[in-house]
Amino acid sequence: MQKVLGCMRKAVWEFDLIQDGDKIAVGISGGKDSLVLLTGLARLRKFIGIDFEIVGITLDPQFGGVMTDYSPVEELCKELQVEYHIQRTDIGKIVFDVRKEEHPCSLCARMRRGALHDMTKALGCNKLALGHHKDDVVETFMMNLFIEGRIGCFAPKSYLSRKDITLIRPLVFAKERDIKKAAAQKELEIVKSRCPVDGHTKREEFKNWLRENNRRDKGFSDRIFGALRRSGLDGWDIRQ
Repeated sequence: MQKVLGCMRKAVWEFDLIQDGDKIAVGISGGKDSLVLLTGLARLRKFIGIDFEIVGITLDPQFGGVMTDYSPVEELCKELQVEYHIQRTDIGKIVFDVRKEEHPCSLCARMRRGALHDMTKALGCNKLALGHHKDDVVETFMMNLFIEGRIGCFAPKSYLSRKDITLIRPLVFAKERDIKKAAAQKELEIVKSRCPVDGHTKREEFKNWLRENNRRDKGFSDRIFGALRRSGLDGWDIRQ
């Protein structure tokens, strides 16, 4: 966990992610990334020297019309003394049953983003923290390049003027393998996704492709990440 905390602290200072007085909604899916993010932010607020609040929020798409059991997340929030809220939605039904989307991920992501933003505002939070890590950064950059034919990636910090909230991603320097180790070390109980296409997406294809290239060429993903940082693209500029 210490390695992940070091990465989070670096991201907070380098990208100016958190300020005194912030009330931060932490998006929690129940997966390892969001649980480690929540645990890390709860730890950071004790020693980083910034006065901020965190609130855990979960959006349940109710895939298959079934409510997901988030009791492990509720227990973790109690342990960390973090306020926690769950919002049940019909996103799963709309995407898979009503719209019957052939490629459901895009619509599902847009709907979940909108609902998370609304939930963040409703709870009086000025920021929303998401659990994207370093591997997600590289995957997204390569997907944008090869699928959409453009050079771009999500930013470590971005302001949404229509909602008047700021998205922050404190895990962008942390590698997925270190997050997995932290989750195991802290014995975090993962809530398995009920999404019908989980593990069968374009992102999963790129994840496997990058894994194979890293196996054959050590540092492959790190060089891509370094190129993105040196480009200064989308708020990734390196502080001098």
